[in-house]
Amino acid sequence: MINEIEAKSILIYNKRPSSWFGVHYYLNIYRGCTHGCIYCDSRSECYKIENFDTEVNVKTNAIELLKSALVKKRKKETLGFGSTSDTYNPLELKYGFTRRALELARELRYPVFILTKSNLVVRDLDILCDINNQNYACVAFTITTVDDELAKKIEPNAPLPSKRFEAMSILSSMGIRTGTVIMPMLPYITDTIENIEGIVEKSNKAGANFIYSSFSVTLRDRQREYYYDKIGSELKDKYIAKYKNYYSCGVPNYSKLKKRFIELCKKYNISTEMPSYYKENAKAQMSMFD
Repeated sequence: MINEIEAKSILIYNKRPSSWFGVHYYLNIYRGCTHGCIYCDSRSECYKIENFDTEVNVKTNAIELLKSALVKKRKKETLGFGSTSDTYNPLELKYGFTRRALELARELRYPVFILTKSNLVVRDLDILCDINNQNYACVAFTITTVDDELAKKIEPNAPLPSKRFEAMSILSSMGIRTGTVIMPMLPYITDTIENIEGIVEKSNKAGANFIYSSFSVTLRDRQREYYYDKIGSELKDKYIAKYKNYYSCGVPNYSKLKKRFIELCKKYNISTEMPSYYKENAKAQMSMFD
C-alpha cells in the first residue's frame, strides 16, 4: 500500500559526522520499504513506522522541503541518502524523487553519500559524476552475502547481490567512490569464511575503494520477533541461548572472521574504513601545515 503524504520536515541532523558514514544530514524521502530484508532494524518501535513492509509513505513535498532547508545552510555538508529506508526502493521508478533530490544537491553544490541495496542508482550516474566533479559523491552497497539464492531468502525483494556488484563496477569505472557495507552479519547464517572471502574478492573485482563490516546484527522488540519468525525455530533457539535479549549480537567466530577479512583487504589494498567528505577535508587541511 502506498500513502502519499506531506511531511513537516525532511532533514535529520547528525551531531557526529566523523562516525559511521561521515554524514551531517540524512533525508528519507520514503518511509517504509518493500525490500523485505528479514533483519531490518527499521522495524524497531523506536522508528515509529507501522506496517513497515506493506505500507510505504511517500513524501510528496520532499523536494520543496529539501530546497527550503538547504538554501539556509551556511556550510555545504554531506547529504546522506538511505537510513531508515532505501532511497532506491522500487517506488523510486515511479516517483523519481531521489533523482530530483540529487539534482538539487548538484545545483546547490552539496556532497552526497548513498547507502543502497539497489542497482537503480546507476540510473543517476550522470548527476553523481557531476557532483563528484564538484566536490564529493560516494555510493555504498549493502551486501550481506554473495549467494544470490540465500539473498532471495534474507532479502527477498531486493536486487540480487550480483546486480549490486555490477552496479558497483559501473560506478567505479566512472570514478565514483564506491564500496561494500557488510551490515549486518548474521550469526549462523552469513558468518562464514567462505562468505567473507567471496564478498571481498567480488568487491575487489568490482573496483571497490572500501569495505566496512560490523560482524554483528542488532535485534530489538518487534524487529527481533520478525527475524525469529523468518529464521525458524532451530536457529531461534540458538539465538536465544546465546544472546538472550541483547541488542547487539556479535558473530561467535568474530576473531577468525575479522583476521581473514583484514588479510584480504590488505591483499587487495582495500580500505576497511568508510571514506567521507568530512575526513577528506580534514586531511586536506592538515596537509596544508605539513
